[in-house]
Amino acid sequence: MHEMVKGSNVALAALSENAGSLIAGLSWVSPTGDGDADVSVLLLDANGKVRGNGDFYFYNNPVAADGSVQLLGKTPTESGDEDRMSFDLTAVPAVVDRVVVAASRYEGAGFDELEDLKVTLTDAGGETLLVFAVEDPGTVSAIIFGELYRRGDEWKFRAVGQGYDTGLAGLATDFGVDIDDEAATETPNGAQSGEQTESGARAESGEQAESVGQAGSVGQAESVGQAESGARAGSVGQADTAVAAPAVEQEPQPTPGGLVPTPRSPGDAVEPGKSERTARPRTAKKKVTVPRVTRKSLADNDSWKQARLFPVSALKSDRDREMRATSVLLSVMAQVPEFGRRLTAAFGAPAGRMETFTEVSLPHGDTPRRPDGIIRVERAGKLWTALVETKTNGNGLKSEQVQAYADIAARRGYEAVITLSNDVALEGSPLVDVKIDGRRKHKVALRHLSWAEVTHVAQMLIGHEGVGDKAHAWLLQELLHYLRHENSGCHGFQNMGAAWVPVRNGIEDETLCQGDPRALEVVESWERLIRQICLSLGGELGQKVLPVQRAKRGADPGTRRIGLADRLCLDGRLQAELRIEGAPGILGVGADLRTGRLRTSVEIPAPEQGYPLTWAKRLVRHLAEAPADLHIETLVEGDTGGPRGTLERLRPEPADLLPKQNDTRITGFRLSLFKSMGSSRGNAESGFIRSVDDAVHRFHNTVVVHLDRLTPRQAPAQESTGTP
Repeated sequence: MHEMVKGSNVALAALSENAGSLIAGLSWVSPTGDGDADVSVLLLDANGKVRGNGDFYFYNNPVAADGSVQLLGKTPTESGDEDRMSFDLTAVPAVVDRVVVAASRYEGAGFDELEDLKVTLTDAGGETLLVFAVEDPGTVSAIIFGELYRRGDEWKFRAVGQGYDTGLAGLATDFGVDIDDEAATETPNGAQSGEQTESGARAESGEQAESVGQAGSVGQAESVGQAESGARAGSVGQADTAVAAPAVEQEPQPTPGGLVPTPRSPGDAVEPGKSERTARPRTAKKKVTVPRVTRKSLADNDSWKQARLFPVSALKSDRDREMRATSVLLSVMAQVPEFGRRLTAAFGAPAGRMETFTEVSLPHGDTPRRPDGIIRVERAGKLWTALVETKTNGNGLKSEQVQAYADIAARRGYEAVITLSNDVALEGSPLVDVKIDGRRKHKVALRHLSWAEVTHVAQMLIGHEGVGDKAHAWLLQELLHYLRHENSGCHGFQNMGAAWVPVRNGIEDETLCQGDPRALEVVESWERLIRQICLSLGGELGQKVLPVQRAKRGADPGTRRIGLADRLCLDGRLQAELRIEGAPGILGVGADLRTGRLRTSVEIPAPEQGYPLTWAKRLVRHLAEAPADLHIETLVEGDTGGPRGTLERLRPEPADLLPKQNDTRITGFRLSLFKSMGSSRGNAESGFIRSVDDAVHRFHNTVVVHLDRLTPRQAPAQESTGTP
C-alpha cells in the first residue's frame, strides 16, 4: 500500500494491473459520534471546468448514465464511517481530463470537528492501492481529498487536501456548476420549492400512483433521460418488447439527479452539443419517496394466500433453500438493473449488461466444482465475472469450499468470489480463512454479502429511492416477501453462537474471567447483531443508520474487541450506539446480562434559549403519545444526577423535572425504556436477538419519532410562566 503526502502523485498502473475499475473510500472519525459528511465527484475538462451540470455527482445525483461514476453510500467501519464511490476509468469520456473527489459538511459544521480524515483507493481485485491522510483540515466546510487525472494514456492520482469555506455549493460553483440553491425556498410543509411532493409524484397518471417509488429516482443509472424518449425496458433482453409511454403534458419534475429541467416548447431547437434539458442542481437534500398505501385485498377472508412468484412452502431441506435463494436473487439482479448494480458496484463490477447463472460446473482437479451461481457483466466487449457461494439458515461458510472457488477464479481469470450467508462480516474478523497466492499475476477479490444487506438494498429501492419501472418494483416486492418468509432461510443473523449460554451463566454466577475467548465470541456476535439492526431500521426509515464506534485513532479492531470482552467480564454489560440520520441524538442500546434487562435510550441537549420549565413542558407535550413507562432523567452539570421519573408521573407535573436548586444548570434530558431480554441465544420469540431488535424498533417508533422538532439549536416558544 502506497502512503501519500499532500501534493504528491502516483501512476495507478505502477500500483496495480487492475486499476481500470476503482473503489475510492473517504473516511473520518467523529469523537462525539454524531459528525457526518457527504462525498461528491466532479468531472473536469482540460480547462478545469465541468462540461455541464451533469458532470457534478453528489447525493442528489449519485450515478452516471455511462457507469463511469457511482456513489455507493456510507459503510460503517471499526472507527467511524467510510463513504465509497466506484469509478470505471475505461468509461470516462475522453474529453474529461480530471476527476475531483471531495466531501462537504452542512449546517455550519467544519471538518475540524472530525478526526482521521483519509482517502483510500482499492482496485478491482480488492487490494488497497494507496492511502492519503488529510492533516489539520481546519474549520473549512468542504475539502478536495484528491483527484484522478490523465497523463497521456495513463491515469494518475494526486493527493490534494484543499479546503473550502463555502461548502458544497461554493466548491461546485468554482468548477463551473450552476447551482440553483437560491431558488430552493421553503414551502409551508417544509419541502423545497420545485421538488416533488407525495401528491405531485402521483399527479402524472392513476397508473403511476400504484407503483412503488418514483420513476427515474436515485439509484437508476439506465433510466436517465427517459422523460424525453418514454419508458424503455431496463432489464436484460427486453429491448424488443419495450413499450413507449404515452405523451402527457405536465409540469417539469426533478430528474434523478435533483436537477430541475427548464420547460421547452415542442418546436424549440436544441443547439448542437448541448443537453436537451437545461438543469441546475440544488445542494439541498431531496425528500425521499413515500411508499404507497396498500390497497384493500379482494380475498373473502384472511385465510386466502396471495399467489407469489417465488413460492417457499415446498422447501424441505437446506439444499433446496440454498438453490432457491440463489436462483431468486440472481434472477432479480439480472432483471432489475438498479438492484443488480447496487449490489455489485461495491465489488468493482462495471456498469453493463448483466447475466446470471446457477449450478455451473467448473473443472477442478479430478472432481468438477459447482458454485451456487455466477454473475457476469459485459462492458465494451470485456467480461467481469464473479463466482457466488450461498448459505441459508444457520449454515456457515466452509473455508475449503471458498478456497477452491478462489483458486478456480484465479486460474480462469475471474475477478471475484462473492459469499452470501446470514452472517455479518466484521473488519478484522473474517468469516472464512482463505489464502491468496501472491505469486499469481491475476488477483481475485473475496467479498461477502449478508442476506440482511440484500434486504436493505431492496427496501431502499422500492420504498424510498424508487425504481424506474412498475414491473421492477413488483419483482423487488416479491423478492422481499421471499426473503422475509419464515421458510426461506434468509432471515439474517439469528444466533448468538455456542458461547452465549456459557458466558451468560458465567456472568450470573460470577465465574467468567477476563481473557476467556468465549467472551470475545459474544462481543463479535453482539456487533454483528447491531450492524444488522442498523440495516433493518435504515431500510424502514429510508435514512442512514450506522453504529457508532468510539475508538481511538488507529485502534486495531481486534484490540478494541478484546477490551470490550474484558469489560463484559467485569460488569456483565453489552453496549452499543446507533446514529440515525435526522435524529436529535445518539440512540443507545444496552444489555445487562446480570439483571436480564435491555435499555434503549437517547440523550437530547437542552435548548440554548428559553426557561427550564418551558423546556420540561414542551418535552412532555411532544411525548404525549409515547409509552407511559418511559423514563425521563434531567442531566445537570457535575457528577450528581438530576431529577427523574416516568412519563406517566410527569405528565401532570412537568416541573418535577427541574432541580430543586435554581442555580443548577440543565445540560439535557435522557429518555429510556426498559424491558426484559430473551433468554435463548437464537431469534425465536423468546430469544435474545428478537428482544433486542424489538426494543430498538419500539423505542424509535414510539419515542424518537416524537423528538424530530426538539433539535439542539431550536429555541422553544416561551410560555407565560417559568423560572428564569
